Amino acid sequence: MTILHHRTEGSGPTVVLLHAGVADLRMWDTQAEELHIDHTVVRCDLRGYGRTPLEPGSDHGDAEDVLALLDHLAVDTFALVGASYGGYVALQVASAVPDRVERLVLLDPLAEVAEPDDRLRAFWEREGALLEAGDLDSATDLNVATWLGPEAAQDHRDLLWRMQRNAFEVQVAAGDVEGRELPVDLARITAPTTVVVGDHDLPFFLETARILAERLPRAELVELAWAAHLPSLERPFETAHLVRASLE
Repeated sequence: MTILHHRTEGSGPTVVLLHAGVADLRMWDTQAEELHIDHTVVRCDLRGYGRTPLEPGSDHGDAEDVLALLDHLAVDTFALVGASYGGYVALQVASAVPDRVERLVLLDPLAEVAEPDDRLRAFWEREGALLEAGDLDSATDLNVATWLGPEAAQDHRDLLWRMQRNAFEVQVAAGDVEGRELPVDLARITAPTTVVVGDHDLPFFLETARILAERLPRAELVELAWAAHLPSLERPFETAHLVRASLE
């Protein structure tokens, strides 16, 4: 069984940080540094990201991998923080083991509750064409331009570029792989939840966040006027304080 590459820092109640689908565990550097003062912070690279390999022809489930990692670390109860695709993985985990999840923080999460808008479909079409042509650099440029808002500093733009470029390289080399998903039943998620979304994000993610905040049993919606899709890389310290407040 593959154990996800991970980092564990600090002591106290456990908080698990799940990265976006354009990044890896490094997107949480600032937040981990702030939180590990009084929390045990667990970060991991999902398969095909960062330092977790993706074997050609593999059959895996990201939520299952996260649960296997937490069992490996002997973590019983935990808070979950997920960004974008990591938010979708967090929803799967929270739906599967609601009794183990103490709090949930979703930053511009992906969820199957809204229809993709024209801007998202256009992005997918352009990204797919670039990847089909083997132009990984341009596909990476497109992702950085799409997902980061005007508040992001150049060093965080460079970091996102490196994380996404590495993921493309690993995933293209692996070819087609089968990914399993755990069912998401919002009614089963009983943990207090903070749903965060940036006003500069694509309409799909704004709608998704608002629907989740309405449908999750114990949810609060926070809209950030300054943010796009990845607030943890746009205003890292402010996002760290927001996450801490949500956990408390």
